[in-house]
Order: sequence, then C-alpha cells, then structure tokens
Amino acid sequence: MPFLERSGYEVRIEESTRVYSDAAFLGEVDLIVQANTMNTILAGEMAGLVAAVVAGAGLAGWHGGIADSYRNSADYLHLIGGQFAHHPAIDPALRTGEQSDHYLDYDVNIVSERRDHPIVRGLHDFRLTTEQYWVLSDSYNDVLATTTVASRPFDAWRTEVRCPAVWTRQWGKGRIFVCTAGHRVEVLDDPNVRTIIERGMLWASR
Repeated sequence: MPFLERSGYEVRIEESTRVYSDAAFLGEVDLIVQANTMNTILAGEMAGLVAAVVAGAGLAGWHGGIADSYRNSADYLHLIGGQFAHHPAIDPALRTGEQSDHYLDYDVNIVSERRDHPIVRGLHDFRLTTEQYWVLSDSYNDVLATTTVASRPFDAWRTEVRCPAVWTRQWGKGRIFVCTAGHRVEVLDDPNVRTIIERGMLWASR
C-alpha cells in the first residue's frame, strides 16, 4: 500500500469478492491487487472480474493470493494462466507438521530471452528459502522467471520439473502479473521479490 500510494495511486481495500460485481466502480479502477487464497467466488463476481480485466483494468498478485484463489472456477484458471498444484516438503524424517516442513532452498531463474522486460530488467538469478510453487500453466503466458522442482529419492515424481515463477498475461485490454513467491512478509522483503512485485503492479496497471 505505501508503495502504491507513493506511486500516485488512491488505494481502496475490500474484504470480499463482492466488489467484483460492481461494474461501475471497476470501470474506474486501474489496478486490482488480489490477495485471496483457497476461497470460492460466485459466478457473477467472476464475470465482473473478467469483464474488468478485458476492459483494461490490471490484475496483479503473488503466491496463493492469485495463483490459488478460486479452485471452483475454470474461468479464473483461464484468466490467470497458472494454478498452484503442490509445494514440495523436506525429507519425511525431518518433518514436524509445521509450515516450515515446506520451506526449501531453491533458485529463481530469470528467463534469458526476457531479461530486457521492464519487470526483471537488471535482475539476476536469486535464491529463496520458502515454499516453492509447482504450478500448472499454459504457453500463452509470457514467462519471465522459472524455478525447477527437484526430484529426490522420496518424491513420487521421477524427473525434475521446471515451472514458471513470474509471468504476465494479456487478457483483452488488461494485463495480468503473477509472482509465485511471497508466502511470508520476509519473502516479500527480499529485494528481488519486492522489486519484481512493485514493477509488476505498475506494469499491469491500466
């Protein structure tokens, strides 16, 4: 919020998806920053969100707040272009049942062909210790950074899997920005993650 306000935005906070049904209000919105995880959305609200983006409103978010929001809506998956499927855990012998069971050291790799994109320009590959998102996605996304999920002896999958970690998507006149890192505040405070998210919000904005 302080970053957006410093960038000249007037910020309004909503505590539910009901606002997506307010076509008149959304018609004046330049950027929707969504932080809504593992929830459901009504058909009319979903239609309003899609219509707003198609008309030019930007949509941005990070982690489960955008990549794992409404599993009940195929239209949402189509809009966002990626869906959380899994975050690997540490060795079963070391698990304690806490969130930290899913905190791994992993690399985020900037896609070499996209290094000139304004969201990642000047940034280099970096390492995080947090949840590593395995996402299902499609080729319509403009992938700016990836992460590779390892295959370890105790995992069910037999080869490593490369997944998008940062991507954009054009939908009608609107732009969509997704960053899969951001599980905790300290992850958002990582200079690379913060820079990507701040630039991504501005890039997506109408």
